[in-house]
Amino acid sequence: MTDDDKPPIGVLDTLRATPTTVRYLLGGVLVNQLGAFVQTFLVLYLTHRGMSGGTAGLALAAYSLGTVFGTVLGGEITHRLGARTTIVAAMAGSAPLVAVLPLLARPGRVPVLLAAIALAGLFAQAYRPAASVLLSDLMPERYQVMAFSMMRIALNTGAALAPLIAAGVILLDWDLLFWLDGATTLVYALLAHRLLPRHAAPEQAPEQASEPAAAPRTRAERRSGGRAAYGRMLRDRAYLAYLAAVVLGTVAYVQSSISLPLEIVHDGYPTWLYSAVLTASSLVLITCELKITAYITRIPTHLAVGVGHLVNSVGLAAYGLAVHSGAFVLFGAVLAVSGLMIAGPSMFAHPATFPAGSKARYLATMQAAAGLASAVGPLFGVWAWTHLHAGFWVLMALVNGLAGVLALLGTKHRADRADRADTARPDTAPEPVGETA
Repeated sequence: MTDDDKPPIGVLDTLRATPTTVRYLLGGVLVNQLGAFVQTFLVLYLTHRGMSGGTAGLALAAYSLGTVFGTVLGGEITHRLGARTTIVAAMAGSAPLVAVLPLLARPGRVPVLLAAIALAGLFAQAYRPAASVLLSDLMPERYQVMAFSMMRIALNTGAALAPLIAAGVILLDWDLLFWLDGATTLVYALLAHRLLPRHAAPEQAPEQASEPAAAPRTRAERRSGGRAAYGRMLRDRAYLAYLAAVVLGTVAYVQSSISLPLEIVHDGYPTWLYSAVLTASSLVLITCELKITAYITRIPTHLAVGVGHLVNSVGLAAYGLAVHSGAFVLFGAVLAVSGLMIAGPSMFAHPATFPAGSKARYLATMQAAAGLASAVGPLFGVWAWTHLHAGFWVLMALVNGLAGVLALLGTKHRADRADRADTARPDTAPEPVGETA
């Protein structure tokens, strides 16, 4: 029976098909995200400790830069040492770096503080490609998109609840915030070491696996192989279009938390309206995404990402009408998050469709691109909003629309290439096809 002959994927079917180890993996992601306070509260904490706004901004930039390099490094380590080892090492390294930040947050220790923050960002994000690879390896192929939707729900649930936890912790002690962050990170490392399987480094790509066994490669040969892998990735125009879509879509997405509060204040609305937007968006995302993903798995991936970006663009454009009524803010937020639920799981899962020997690197480059856009997006957004105001949201809708076109082209091209490969090999079992790395 082919996938086309099987009944549609449902939420309960997915939950029943989820292996126990995947449940452990997602539980660890949730625990880690519940205590992820550094990026959200770093600026407030450093200014509370008497540091200037410039120093606090520089610290946040150092953390963001560390996360970009961390995702790339995490993908490379996952490729060489395996997913579980990468997760344990990343979390075990992140925990003490985060916990020691209160001791370094003094005016005379700024260089050391910035170095520690950058390393904390590097370790904190190095686990993400490994977790994605492990999720892809352990979850049945039929449920891949649903699996990545569950990971998104775990991340978003933690992101929604973490500020509530932080609000209570801050009342006791600001330093406790970072000690708790370090503790939850260490708990994740211990859970990963105890409960996740001992996966070896990924198998070679199909054409590599068919070659005769060779002697172990030297370090120089491994470096050369890595350069060749990234070179092939750079020649994959479909994947580059997908990466460009990730960057542009992320720049547009972050404006809901950067430029939207500026718009709300500028239009004279009370600050509780922004709190209502955050609450409504989180509730809709957490409660509805898995069910919506069950529907979008029944349509082609390129159609899902195209429609999702279109809906999201309409939501962004609606923010520009906020000057007329606060209802447009809530309306835009619901549309924006609906677009994310339609396009997000397929976009998130796309790099995992590449062969086992290369998907760690593909996942890492996607996450690094998103991290870089998350760092640059706020700077661009504030600058553009101050010059355009309501017209800024039309610009963001167009940027997000362009992201949708690029995502549609990138994912459709890969699907067409896979169909052609399957047709050319009628006597063999279907295998993942794509630009190998």
